[in-house]
Amino acid sequence: MRSLISHQKPKSPISEQYRTLRTNIQFSNVDRNIRSIMVTSSFQEEGKSTTAANLAVVFAQQGKRVLFVDGDLRKPTVQYTFQSENHIGLTNVLTKQTTLGAAVKSSHITDLWILTSGPIPPNPAELLGSQAMEELLEEMYSQFDMIIFDTPPVLPVADAHILANQCDGIVLVMKSGAVEKDAALKAKDILENADGKLLGVVLNQKKQPVDGQYYYYGTKV
Repeated sequence: MRSLISHQKPKSPISEQYRTLRTNIQFSNVDRNIRSIMVTSSFQEEGKSTTAANLAVVFAQQGKRVLFVDGDLRKPTVQYTFQSENHIGLTNVLTKQTTLGAAVKSSHITDLWILTSGPIPPNPAELLGSQAMEELLEEMYSQFDMIIFDTPPVLPVADAHILANQCDGIVLVMKSGAVEKDAALKAKDILENADGKLLGVVLNQKKQPVDGQYYYYGTKV
């Protein structure tokens, strides 16, 4: 189970960094209210899913109605993070097998709901880029204050590029010391060429002498 440290230890330094991330997102665009955020990374194993889940928690702690969506239709993890079943989820809603209301599950955290991926489809990129996805996002807006998507990494597959321009903003997670500069710049270029709004970068797992690691919200790459 991924650590929901912002819920389990809300007074910890790492939880404070997530709240700082939340604040920076809210002030990143004074002309537009950001209501949907896509969290991604360049590659797997950079901590994007942990960052996305904790970001959802700190927005819920602010009293917002938050929907955390598993948009990784290839290697979904939200069901593990929240110890939930994944028989019905996003893919079922997009293929009209069920409704959003029937697929959304409450979490053990006040004001936070989750939408797991559902069964892994043969065509994840096509589903995320469909008209049904656009319509579903509008329905989500009518029911929730903030929607946070955990999506696949940018460089291996096209899924994140497709969803990029449908969300109000993108947070790119990078594991400290693990991503080459060229790869980071390529991920940035792909997202921006897809008309996505890159809000900033989270530098993850930065070694520190005292605590071992922390999360830091940086500027654009």
